[in-house]
Amino acid sequence: MSLGAAGWSWHDPLRPPIAVAGFAWLHEEGIYRRFPVVPPHPLPEAVDYLARHTAGGQIRFRTDSSRLAIRVRLAGPSDMYHMPATGQSGFDCYEEAEGALHYRSTARFGADEAEYEAVLIENGSGKMRTIVLNFPLYQGVEEVSVGLAPEAAIEAPPAYDRSGKIIVYGTSITQGACASRPGMCYTNVLSRRINMEFINLGFSGSGKGEPEVARNIAAISDPACLVLDYEANSVSPELYAETLPQFIRIYRETHPEVPILVLSRILFANQLFDDKAREMQQKRKAMQIELVRSLREAGDAHIRFFDGETLLRRHGQDCTVDGIHPTDLGLMQMADGLEPVIREMLGTVA
Repeated sequence: MSLGAAGWSWHDPLRPPIAVAGFAWLHEEGIYRRFPVVPPHPLPEAVDYLARHTAGGQIRFRTDSSRLAIRVRLAGPSDMYHMPATGQSGFDCYEEAEGALHYRSTARFGADEAEYEAVLIENGSGKMRTIVLNFPLYQGVEEVSVGLAPEAAIEAPPAYDRSGKIIVYGTSITQGACASRPGMCYTNVLSRRINMEFINLGFSGSGKGEPEVARNIAAISDPACLVLDYEANSVSPELYAETLPQFIRIYRETHPEVPILVLSRILFANQLFDDKAREMQQKRKAMQIELVRSLREAGDAHIRFFDGETLLRRHGQDCTVDGIHPTDLGLMQMADGLEPVIREMLGTVA
């Protein structure tokens, strides 16, 4: 579908008054990427590649336009068997109504398309309101433009409730697998409830807690909280017992008082049937509990452990696509469980 130039005014999200959130180095590089092209500390090859995936990115603004469209050029077409193209490569739209953001629409496009145009709002209210567009979770975005009615006004988005970034480092689950659309990734769900900037640093199969990754994350300015959710990629209990304390130690060298939440893995389906898998998971969890306890006893009052096995307790493995990656329901339950914990660490209330 081609919308053409007539009837639309196209806006670059990198230009004010539109604001883009979720990319910690955007102002220095001007590209939609989760780590710098040339990071302060060289990254593992897989992490460097996945950094171009735009999970957690958001376009934010206010407008009175009755119509809204996007024009997108991706790094490639959709190609995942267990995740919808709308989640991998699509944008979705949230619109303010009655003082809160509500889901409005998802971009429609062909799964084999690396470029597309999509109308997200037609016959809108025409009232000035806030719009949030969520970036694709498992794809790179090389260019995106926002189309509005030519006569429409556009303003900067409202300020966040407080400054600081909530940084979440982890795995494919953190990145958003297998959300049906970007707004259902658990960090995006949380961003609608805790009105702060979230930085999603989930790296599918590659969030392994390497020291160079820790150093790059420590370079992110103005952190308000760090969530470590990478147990599922930790390789082995022995390696995890090395990387986790090292990661925390590196981060504490730069940020001695930023709250850190150590999040253990959600329950995988095989743990119900495979005694060895269950034993290894329990060994990793015991290590995390003991590490956090010892750090608190040593004087770090700003670190906490949370048992990820409790997050899907309500519906269990019916909340996953493949026994590992949550559905939208599972991701929503993760957000439900994590919201009060993060609020408590930030000192905020609902």
